[in-house]
Amino acid sequence: MTSTVLGSEPAQEEAISSAMIFLLASACGLIVANLYYAQPLAGVIGAELGLSAGATGLIVTLTQIGYGLGLLFVVPLGDLIENRKLIVTTVGMAVAALIAAALAPHASQFLTAVFLVGISSVAVQMILPLAAHMTPDASRGRVVGSIMSGLMVGIMLARPLSSVLSELVSWRGVFLMSAVVMAVLALVLYRLLPRRMPDAKLPYRALLASMAKLAANTPLLQRRAIYQAGMFSAFSLFWTVTPLYLSGPAFRLSQGEIALFALAGAAGAIAAPIAGRLADRGWTWAATLGALLAAMASFLITHIAPEGSHLALALLVVAAIVLDFAVTTNLVLGQRAIFTLGAEFRSRLNGIFMATFFMGGAVGSAVGGWAYSQGQWVAASWLGFALPALAFACFLTERRAGKRVHKLG
Repeated sequence: MTSTVLGSEPAQEEAISSAMIFLLASACGLIVANLYYAQPLAGVIGAELGLSAGATGLIVTLTQIGYGLGLLFVVPLGDLIENRKLIVTTVGMAVAALIAAALAPHASQFLTAVFLVGISSVAVQMILPLAAHMTPDASRGRVVGSIMSGLMVGIMLARPLSSVLSELVSWRGVFLMSAVVMAVLALVLYRLLPRRMPDAKLPYRALLASMAKLAANTPLLQRRAIYQAGMFSAFSLFWTVTPLYLSGPAFRLSQGEIALFALAGAAGAIAAPIAGRLADRGWTWAATLGALLAAMASFLITHIAPEGSHLALALLVVAAIVLDFAVTTNLVLGQRAIFTLGAEFRSRLNGIFMATFFMGGAVGSAVGGWAYSQGQWVAASWLGFALPALAFACFLTERRAGKRVHKLG
């Protein structure tokens, strides 16, 4: 077992090892995938457990609600509780929740289990601040970016992987296999993660109350959260609507072909380490500009070719890659920026940041489905364009507002 103990900030000459970066990136990818395994299987699960078509949507909704609540009420504990213990305990909770989901005999037990899966998946947002503590400022963007690439790969591969595995071992087997993976991961993290005891001695209630003050008095956090909310809402809209669009009369793709389309989007994960390096070099403003413009362009290019043509399908693939690249880039830039604001606040700042844009993602999914039902891809894609465009309008004021000192208080 490692005996390393981290202070509030790493010594500037210390550098996190490549092996540790790989471990943390893999951990984030494996943990966050738990949020998405059930999505392509919701219909099968609902049918077996006796859920109505309308109630089947609760499988995804409750997972997301659990994750959102975990961001606000569990992630801030990283500023209060020894970090390794907190992370391992949360992953252990995921093991129990996944087993409960796999063995659930009735719908109510299953829905409770996936709600807990959502809460326990916030372990990824405890790992990222810990990685920032382990890393000198000069290379923090590169490290955060590398770890975020693992997280994005986990998000993009979880759905097609669960579809394939369910054909081999059933949907219950998918949850059991993930529980085994989480159990092994918890042991590995316990053995290899350094201990870090936060300096904060606040009561839990005071810790939560302080988050409102941080949200209200941290301009940099506010801006980065707004930018990413616009980006992630467009991302959620795109990945909610495109399976409907591709399976519809224009393209008539099978579920397997749609899964291959989703795999193409995973290529956007390569943006994470690139974005981190750009931030380390002081190019955050320019990289944010590029990311916002790319997200807007990704929706525009889908209108170039006639609907249903091979070129239109190819442009949708390009749009998926560009959009994922842009969203990942902006996410890493945002986390790199807020992690500079103070070691003692990192977990709370990260919780606020993630919860804000996660709500944006929920809005994007909801309005995307509505727009598609009203005006098909044309309406949904123009709405998708408008979401990062709103973030871009806010960004255009940053040269004036951004000259202010971004500090807490």
